[in-house]
Amino acid sequence: MNGVLLSSPNNPYGSRPGGGISLPDYYRPPMSISNRNVYFPGTEVLPKNEMRISFLGSTPFPPTRLQAGTSIMVELGNGGPQPRRFFFDLGSGALKNALAMQVPPALFNDIFITHLHVDHYADLPYMHPFTAWMGRFEPLRVYGPSGSRPELGTNHMIKHMREMLVWHEENFDAFPIAKGYEIDVTEFPWDADNGIVYDHDGVVIRSWPRSHGKNGAVAYRLDWEEADLSFVWTGDGRPDEKTAEYAQGADVFVTEGQADTPQLQSITMGMSQEMVEYTIDGWHSLYYGAGYLFEQVQPRMAAICHYVAGGGPIESEAMSEIRAHWGGLFMFTGPDVQVLNVTKDAIWHREAALPDGAAIASLDPRWLVPPGTELPDEMQMPTPRIPRADQQDASLRDMEIDPHLYYPPDVERDQVSKWPEEGITIRPKEMLKARGIDIDDDPTAD
Repeated sequence: MNGVLLSSPNNPYGSRPGGGISLPDYYRPPMSISNRNVYFPGTEVLPKNEMRISFLGSTPFPPTRLQAGTSIMVELGNGGPQPRRFFFDLGSGALKNALAMQVPPALFNDIFITHLHVDHYADLPYMHPFTAWMGRFEPLRVYGPSGSRPELGTNHMIKHMREMLVWHEENFDAFPIAKGYEIDVTEFPWDADNGIVYDHDGVVIRSWPRSHGKNGAVAYRLDWEEADLSFVWTGDGRPDEKTAEYAQGADVFVTEGQADTPQLQSITMGMSQEMVEYTIDGWHSLYYGAGYLFEQVQPRMAAICHYVAGGGPIESEAMSEIRAHWGGLFMFTGPDVQVLNVTKDAIWHREAALPDGAAIASLDPRWLVPPGTELPDEMQMPTPRIPRADQQDASLRDMEIDPHLYYPPDVERDQVSKWPEEGITIRPKEMLKARGIDIDDDPTAD
């Protein structure tokens, strides 16, 4: 099919009058979708055997109002209100998009890092302590490659990230944190050849090395046995033979790409053309190469992430370069947040409608008990480990202005500046009833 659209502009999926020249029959909405045109977060239960892929961030640098740092969220439907989630990279600004997508902070977990360029994990130290503070009482699970030396691996990065966060973590240890500060790191060999990184409950995630200017960059493939669906994110790097082999036949194949326009980039970025060429040619994929990989892999949906939106003419050039080799179903993953619903019979693309202000999913007490465990009538919150008084000179508290001076008398309440000796007890069923959820009357409310 090389050069198919340059020589013969026919739909590669066969004759489809009125169906376009690159769209297959399976490009249509699954039955589960509430709104075909827009994804409204928190309004659709993801059915069993359906995958939803959300591109939380799509650019390396600079992050903009339209593009956060690279991050992809893969959700696997179980028919319940909270699907299984996996995060691939977590670049700058991606966290705000994840929260706006109604990912509950307490359930933010299972993060797979492709490599240790900071644009692929910058939001990790921001997310970590705040989600622990908001009810993630279990350890954070992070997966990432080793390096050629111990200090170049994921374990080393996480260790020193936590050292950087000492002041923050100790300060927040005056709150109920439980095990939320712990980080379970799975560091695997960067050069593992299609090695298994994750294997739980019918989901297998494998990795293989990528050529990205330094040892320690990897690609990931997720295979979901029950639904017979697969997803690949290559991370950054040059087009390579291992990716062509191990990504073969993926339902959704996402790689990086840049237009071969170094002369124009040197003008817009103020860098020399040789510098741009050196960066692209040693570390990244030209769109020609990405299109060539698409043709080798033959995915149901091909996508480009980790790119900088360049406006109409540049994006038209980018598409032309991709179409030099690939005539099939294709998308760019920005502006954020683009959403794909994927089943064995259908793939559908929409853009998420996100709020401009804070609109995160409120804490549900059912998330604080293990799955399948009956919700108790009362729950004791974890005891803070380092009280405020043990962290702060009394003189700083003594200089605080007396609340009686600024509280209107008819709204003044007692100040709670010390954790109660008897602890804090919550009544989860009463909390849910206040939201209109009675789990005793409606067993399906779980």
